[in-house]
Amino acid sequence: MSTAYSPEELTELVTTILESATEDIVPIVQLGHPVLRTQAQTYAGQLPGVLLERLLKVMRETMYDAPGVGLAAPQIGIPLKIAVLEDLYQIPEDMALERERQPLEYLEIFNPSYEAVGTRTAQFYEGCLSFDGFQGVVTRPADISVRYEDRSGHEISAQFSGWQARIFQHETDHLYGTVYIDKAETRSLISETELWRHDGLSVASAKKALEF
Repeated sequence: MSTAYSPEELTELVTTILESATEDIVPIVQLGHPVLRTQAQTYAGQLPGVLLERLLKVMRETMYDAPGVGLAAPQIGIPLKIAVLEDLYQIPEDMALERERQPLEYLEIFNPSYEAVGTRTAQFYEGCLSFDGFQGVVTRPADISVRYEDRSGHEISAQFSGWQARIFQHETDHLYGTVYIDKAETRSLISETELWRHDGLSVASAKKALEF
């Protein structure tokens, strides 16, 4: 289900949310907020250019502050198909190899979509800034073909694999009212206070301990 907002209504909503920012950081809404379960509205230039630029800056800074590797507009209460991605964090080499985790430079995506390329899948733990304090195992396509627009409305096609593909899928799902828990093995869910029990978030170890 989606709700149609006029450009004026969206401008007022975005302005109000950005006015609440402290040092370019706004609160991230949590699971249970209706905006996370609503299909976001296609972005078609509804916001004035200066306001859009400010929104993207706040989304980026809020993502950094969390910290996270992606943030979708609905996660700060804005029902528009916009997300920002970036993954430049250093992790142990063996973990990076297992997850096919390559650096992802800062990327803004508008009206994104994706589809699997081939049949290869990957199963790993992932978390969400809007479901704070938990992680769960999600099986996703390991290779995807994507389409999105940049802030100027130019359409871009690309392919992602490994962890970059997972990030793109996770944030795009948010724009359609889907949270990772909808796709997770529910018995795999762990509180971050229990991470120490599961060797480096090893799926194999967790499967044995949690029987999923």
